[in-house]
This record gives sequence, C-alpha cells and structure tokens, in this order.
Amino acid sequence: MNTAAKTLTILAAAAVLATPILAQQRRGGGSERLPEQCRAEIVQLCGSDRSQMRTCLREKAAELSDGCRTALRERMGGREGAAGRRAGAAAASTAPAPQLLAYGSDPLQGLDLWVPEGTEPAPLVLFVHGGGWKRGSKDNAMGRAMPAHMMEQGYAFASIDYRLVPAATVEQQAADVAAALAYLLKRADELGIDRSRVVLTGHSAGAHLVALVGTDERYLKAAGLSFADIDGVMPNDGAAYDVAAQMKQAGPMMKGTYEQAFGTDPARQKALSPTAHATAPNAPAFLLIHVQREDGVAQNKALAEALRRAGTAVEIGSFPGDGLRGHAEINRKLGEPDYPATPVMDAWLAKVFGA
Repeated sequence: MNTAAKTLTILAAAAVLATPILAQQRRGGGSERLPEQCRAEIVQLCGSDRSQMRTCLREKAAELSDGCRTALRERMGGREGAAGRRAGAAAASTAPAPQLLAYGSDPLQGLDLWVPEGTEPAPLVLFVHGGGWKRGSKDNAMGRAMPAHMMEQGYAFASIDYRLVPAATVEQQAADVAAALAYLLKRADELGIDRSRVVLTGHSAGAHLVALVGTDERYLKAAGLSFADIDGVMPNDGAAYDVAAQMKQAGPMMKGTYEQAFGTDPARQKALSPTAHATAPNAPAFLLIHVQREDGVAQNKALAEALRRAGTAVEIGSFPGDGLRGHAEINRKLGEPDYPATPVMDAWLAKVFGA
C-alpha cells in the first residue's frame, strides 16, 4: 500500500471509530475495543459508511485476517451479552440474591444457588454457561430471567463457574460440572434440594459440557455419581457434539477456538464428542433446543439420532434465530414467558420431574 493509500485508510478509520462496530469506549459492560489494525482492515474492506458496514461484514468477513475475524466475533458476542444483561434486568430483579457456594478450591469452582421457599425439597436445575470454553462466567453469560422463572416453577436453580481453557482442559471442565453437582447433592437436605430430581442444562460451550457429562458416565463416576443421579439434560444451542465434524464445518473464524479447546488429535476429539458416547448408557432424557444456525442444526440432528438409536428419550426444540444474534437470544430470553422456547422447556421439565 502506498503512502497516500495508508493515509486514506487511517483517516477513514478515524472517521468511523464512533460506530457501534468499531467504537473504542466500553459501554455498559460491553466487550473491549477492536485492535487498531483490525479496525483499519475493516475500513479498508468495507469503507466508512456505517449504514453499509454490517452488510459488508456479513458478506466479506472471510476476507479479513484470522485474528481480526476472531476479535470481531468476540466483540459482537460481548455486545449481545451486554444487551442481554440490560434486557433481563427486570426479570432478574424478581429473584432474591443467591447463595454463593464453593464446590472446589479453585476461585472459579463456585456457584450461585436459588431455592424457592417451601417445606418440600425442590427439584434442581443446574446451568453451565458458555463462552467458547475459554471465557464467560455465571455472572455475565446467563439469561437473567432463568433464576426467577425456575423458582416460580418450584425448582431450585444453580449456575456454576468452572475452570477455563487454557489454564484447564475441557476434560477438567466436564469434571467441574460433575463436581458441582456432587457438591449440591451431598448437601441436598440442608440446601432444600430434592436430590432425586435433577436436570443439567447449559448454553453453547456449556451445552457441549452437559451433553458430554450426560453421555460419558466417567465424569459422574469420578465425582461419586452416576446416570441414576440425573433425570435429564437440556443442551441449549450447542454445536460441538461431534467435535471433528464441527471443526470441519465451522470455518476459519472459529478454528483457533476449537483447536485450543480440543486440540488436533482425532482420538481426543472423539473422546470429547457427546455424539460418539451416545451409544448407551446415557442420562435418561434429553431436550435439545437450538436456533437456525447451519452447524448447530446439523449437530443437534446428529446427536438426537445417536441418542434415539441407543433407546434414549430425546426431544428437539427448533426455534427462530440466525447466526450469533439468534445464538445469544435463545440464552438471553429463555425463561421469559413470551419467548417460544420457554413453554417447551417448562413442559419438558414438568414431564421429567413428574410435576
């Protein structure tokens, strides 16, 4: 690029720094600014007309560098998360403050627990957040309507943190899910939990983790539990149930995330694939909910077919929503009464719990 072109690029970048996509300032807990080099790449590719930028990026994102695509995806995910926190604030305000409990010695081995008032022990729904196995937390990666909604249904609700990649492995994350459940069930009487009625659920990477724990019993057994301790599993818009297939279909934007989490060894990828473990035994019942992402639809269909071949009860809930926006929305809005997936979830939970 000659000097004049470089100057034009820099000036164009400066002109669009205030756009929603490229803004430097963090707002309302949003994600960090894009790197300067990435902002310049986007301006060079799409120009400075903010009305055209989103359309351009949807069509030409593959022409950006790998690092810029990853940074852009993470930023937009952060914006969706911030929007979700704002939209869910009203619902969250109806839930009391949770109990803060530690199920292990690591700072990330903690959980929030809500238990409805009453004399009878409450069925437990345990939620595992997403974040590409490397980020997210129980504080910012969960739909804010869920705690209050679960309590209204008469259920206890736990949202857990777990150790993150690269400091921990995905195997250790699945072990954390099982350990958190074992911790709660061991103290079920004092906490007001019905240990005989338990469902695991999670979104995105969390969907993968609960599906793995629900199909590969080794994680539960290591924590002193078994499939007999779980009544059902509800993965929410996961797309890594067959890791190798997902890595081939997902494209270069997510390549680094998947390789960091699952490595390049086919044997390890298979060992971390719920679809490969779904030949039985499994947790007794599954509800797979998803939006209309091409890879997610394919992955949910394949997992459902594998579970059915094994004789495991499985239902699928398919809901509107495309791309990252839909992926974020099904997590953010689940539990809101007017969101289409909420009554489907409620009916399935009532059936599984025998309510």
